[in-house]
Amino acid sequence: MKVILTSDVEKVGSLGDIIEVKKGFVRNFLMPRKLALEITAHNVALMEGKKKKHQKKLELEKLSAVEQKQKLDGVSISIKKKAGENDVLFGSVTTAEIEKELAAIGISVERKKIHLEEPIKKLGVFAGKIKLFKDVDAEIKIEVLKDGEETPD
Repeated sequence: MKVILTSDVEKVGSLGDIIEVKKGFVRNFLMPRKLALEITAHNVALMEGKKKKHQKKLELEKLSAVEQKQKLDGVSISIKKKAGENDVLFGSVTTAEIEKELAAIGISVERKKIHLEEPIKKLGVFAGKIKLFKDVDAEIKIEVLKDGEETPD
């Protein structure tokens, strides 16, 4: 069954796309959530206008993300944690702690946008990635220090 998407649906398509999916998916998922419309001349024209507005909005969001990337690239934050023998942390550094440290230096980033390659469970310097937009990622440096030690300058 062919339908027009009325909003972005992850792993299916984006707003205004005409897609071919099974009837059950349309009937049980897309239509009840108002994510798709039947293909008619009126609906196609309606979605073309919405798609143009959506594209402009995406361009503005991407520009904003690029500006924020310039602020974030090369930023270094320090987090103090309690550590035991062999510089192993009690627990790990969470994205909430990284978000809090970034906010302390005046940078607002949502926790869900912060991605770590692996959990930080040792003292040292690690790289963190912040996904700001589809193809716009910023790199930050996360320095984990033992609680009670002074930061090296």
